[in-house]
Order: sequence, then C-alpha cells, then structure tokens
Amino acid sequence: MGFWWRPLVTLSVIALIALMLWAGGGAALALKFAVIALLAYLARQLWQEKRLARWLEQGGDRPAPSDIGVWGDIFYRLEKLQKRQSQSQSELVTALGRFQHAAEAVPDGIVILNEQDRIEWCNPASRRLLGLDAARDRGQYIHYLMRQSDFVDFLNARDYSKQLNISSPANRDLRLMVQLVPFGAEQKLLMVRDITELERVDAMRRDFVANVSHELRTPLTVVGGFVETLNDLDKPADADLKHYFGIMLNHTRRMQRLLDDLLTLSRLESSPATVAEEQVHMPELMRELAREAESLSRGRHAIRLQIDAQDWLSGSLQELQSAFSNLVSNAVRYTPEGGEITLRWFEQNGHAVFAVTDTGEGIASEHLSRLTERFYRVDRSRSRESGGTGLGLAIVKHILTRHQARLDIQSTPGKGSTFSAIFPAERLIPAQGGEQQPRLSLVK
Repeated sequence: MGFWWRPLVTLSVIALIALMLWAGGGAALALKFAVIALLAYLARQLWQEKRLARWLEQGGDRPAPSDIGVWGDIFYRLEKLQKRQSQSQSELVTALGRFQHAAEAVPDGIVILNEQDRIEWCNPASRRLLGLDAARDRGQYIHYLMRQSDFVDFLNARDYSKQLNISSPANRDLRLMVQLVPFGAEQKLLMVRDITELERVDAMRRDFVANVSHELRTPLTVVGGFVETLNDLDKPADADLKHYFGIMLNHTRRMQRLLDDLLTLSRLESSPATVAEEQVHMPELMRELAREAESLSRGRHAIRLQIDAQDWLSGSLQELQSAFSNLVSNAVRYTPEGGEITLRWFEQNGHAVFAVTDTGEGIASEHLSRLTERFYRVDRSRSRESGGTGLGLAIVKHILTRHQARLDIQSTPGKGSTFSAIFPAERLIPAQGGEQQPRLSLVK
C-alpha cells in the first residue's frame, strides 16, 4: 500500500473535481477537465521515465534526478541502491587487486585454466618455471605450450588427488611438481612448485646412506675376513699374526675416523646457531698448524708459513682449529712427496683470510662446486688409500658458515690448489701486542 496511495490520491482528486464541475457546469466541462488532467498526469509520468532512462544511460555516475512524490522516492531509492552497489564493486575490485598482487608475489607458479584448458591468467613465477607470459599466452591451450607426454596425460586424467614431477620446459635444469586444483565453475588452478633443491637434497641423502654403508662395510669385511682366517689357523706364525693384526688395526682406525667425523658433523648441525665468541690468537695458531703440518709430512714436503697480519679472530677456538687442521691435513695428504705447502694468514679487501696452498695434482673445475658434499671424492681409490673419510670439507664448510665465513677453492690441474677460509671484517680483533693474551691454550 506504500506505493499506491500517492497515485490513488491524485486520481481521486481529479475525479472529485470532475464531479464538482459536472454538478456546476455540466458533463461536457467535467469530461474536458478529466481528459486534460489525465493527459497531464500521463505526460508527467513519461517525462519522469525519460529522466530515469537518461540517468541510467549515464551509468548512474551523476546524482539522481530530484523530485517530489512517487518519482522522488523512486529516484532516492535507486540512488541509494546505486551507491551501495558502487561501494560493493569498489570493495570487490580492491579484493581482486589484493588477490592478484598476492598471487603475483607467490614464488610458485599459478595458472588459471578454463573448462577447455585454455589459459585465462598466470602469475610472473610461471614465466620463470614454465616460460608462460600472461599477455602473450592468454587464450592458448596449455598443452600446446607444454607438450611433454606425461603432462598431457596428467592433464587429461583430471585426477586432482595426484601430483606430477616433470622437467621445466623453460629450463631443463629445474625440476617441477605440478598439481591441478578445481576452481570455480569448470575452472582449474595449475599449481607449479620448484623442487630442484628438494630433489638434490634427497639425492644427497640417498648417496649419504649408500656411502656410509659402503665406507663401513669395507673395513668390517676386511676385519671379519681376517678374524675368520685366524680362527681357521691351528698354529698361526707370529709374522702372519703381526701382518693380520696390522691390517685389522688400520681398518679399525679408519672406521673410528669415519665415526668421529660423522659425530662432528652431527654435533655441528645440532648446535645452536651462535658460536662461542673466544679470542683466537691467529699468529700463534698459525705456528701450531705449521708444526702439525711438519709432523704429518714427516719431511716429505716443504712447509712454508707466511703471517702477513697480526689480527686475532673472534670465534670458537675448537671449531676453527678443527676446520684449519682439516685443510692442512688434506694438503699434506694429497701433495706428492717433494711438493710445497704454504700456510698464510693475511687481509684482503677488508676480509681476513686463512689460506692453504699446495703444489699437488690439482682438481678439475667440474669437481670444485661439489667438494664440500659429504663423501664426494674426485678419485675414490686415491682418497681411501690416503686415509680420508670424505667428510673433512663438509665439516669445514659447516664451521665456516657458523662463523659467517665462506670457503673459496681455486685449483689448476697439474699445478696445485688453494683453499681459503674468508672471514668478515666484523670477526677481526686488532692485535693487542703483549697486553692481551688468548683466553684458551693452543696446545692440542
């Protein structure tokens, strides 16, 4: 009844005036008035409709027409509805903008596919992972751009519970995990994640288990074999016993070294990120390392000591001595007799550097990036003969990382290698002369 009362009142007034004119002036006058009044009322309605149509054609951007009566109420309600809709649309645009910015910031690739597997949108990460371009490839069938048979079969299967690992079509060095997720009405999200590092770590884990098993199996087999041999001998000769026990002792020590290095790695990985901030007297430690190198070399090499800086280091004496000793023992182990080994402590470009240079056989460039992997060996047979466990450089890398330092390896086949531990300037302690003494003894 809220809408009808105004037009009913208007029509009632016209009818009342017409009746009054009929009573006073006759039917002709009353009819004439009624016709003119109704035509005027109709003309006003048409004019208001035209105003409404014009306002709607303008998109409702301008204020609604003002009026009184029914049309004024209609214009007011429409304008209120339009403002509410405009606000909702603005909020929706803002939400969509935030979603798009969030999707663009995600490191994983996101591709929206329609029901025909055409690309509707993709984020910037999909360019790096899949080689897609949002502007260029919109509307293209995804299987036209990714033609691997495994991917096409996966796409056609529509099994949203499964995932697929493939090589990236944009970079064959990348391994990707792709998954389809139902989205909206017949749409799909293609989610792409870079799992190259995960697969590399998993491969390292498998290699680690296999290498540990192999490294332990060999000496155990040797020791077990000699024990069986000794058990079968009725009266073994003293010379045979000494020979057998010597071999068994060597392999037992090899297992002990391997277990010690494994425990060291485990301790480093499980230790807190912060290290003991001790004052390490580097010049004195360098002299101790030189004596250690001479002891290991037994006169087979020329050992050089070069101390070009008197600064000390802030860090864990035990860990740093372990890392430096590993580099020194490696140099002695892999340098042929008659070669030269140089230990240096110096400053370079604002950094402190501990370097071990040898004149050994050198290492080919393709091996350098993998030398710090556990059990990675350039020459497996030569490494085992020299007594190495394959864990030394992994331990060095862990210790240096804990001290915000890095390991740099330079090597030329046939000429030798230089292993450098490079420390940031923040870990340098200026030389104190005779006023300040190291807090810990450097006696091993």
